[in-house]
Amino acid sequence: MQPYIFMEHKGIHIIDLNRTSECLERAAKAMKQIAKSGKKILFVATKRQARQIVSEAAKSVNMPYVTDRWLGGMMTNFGTIRKSVKKMQMNDKMLADGTLTNVTKKERLMITRETAKLRKVLGGIENLNRLPSAIFIVDISHEHIALAEAKKIGLRTIGVVDTNSDPTTIDFPIPANDDAAKSVALITEYITNAIKEGLAEGKQAKEARKVASAKS
Repeated sequence: MQPYIFMEHKGIHIIDLNRTSECLERAAKAMKQIAKSGKKILFVATKRQARQIVSEAAKSVNMPYVTDRWLGGMMTNFGTIRKSVKKMQMNDKMLADGTLTNVTKKERLMITRETAKLRKVLGGIENLNRLPSAIFIVDISHEHIALAEAKKIGLRTIGVVDTNSDPTTIDFPIPANDDAAKSVALITEYITNAIKEGLAEGKQAKEARKVASAKS
C-alpha cells in the first residue's frame, strides 16, 4: 500500500486522498462502462458497518448484492447456487398460494424457516440469472474468498482497499478506510452515481438504435 500512503503518524498510516480520488474516478469510469453495456456488477460487503449501505446502494441501481455471508462457491459453483435460489422461490410460491394447506403445522414451520434462511443469504442475488461481469468489494481482506472466486472465473474486480491489504490483487483498488461507515458510504454513493449514469446512457443508446432501425 506504500504508493497510496501520505504519511505515518503515531503508528497510524494516513492514506493520500489525492490517490483515493484518482483511483475512485478510475473505478467509477470502469463501472459506468459495465453498466452502460447492460452487464451486472455484484456488490459484496458482509461487514456489519457496511451491510446496509451497500445493499441499499445495490438495490437503487438494480444490481445484485451479498451482505449477509459469502457462501463458498457462490461464483465458482454458480449452477448449484441457482438451484438453491429456485428452491427458495418455489417455497415462497407454495407458502403464498395455499399449496401447503395439507401439510402439518410443523412441516410448514420448517419450510418457512428454511425459506427465511435462504432469503437472508441469497435474496440479494435472486434475480442474477448468469454470472456478473464485475464484483465490487468493501474490504478485500475480509472478503478474500469472494475475491479469489471472482479472479478464478475472470471477473473484473473493484474494491475498497485499506492499509492492511494488498492493492495489487485487484483490478481497480480504491485506497480508503474500509472500517468507517462514512468512508464506505461516500465511496459507494460515488460509484453508484456512476452506474446510474451508465444505465441512463445505455438506455438512450438502445432507444436511438430502435429509432434508427425503424427509420431504415
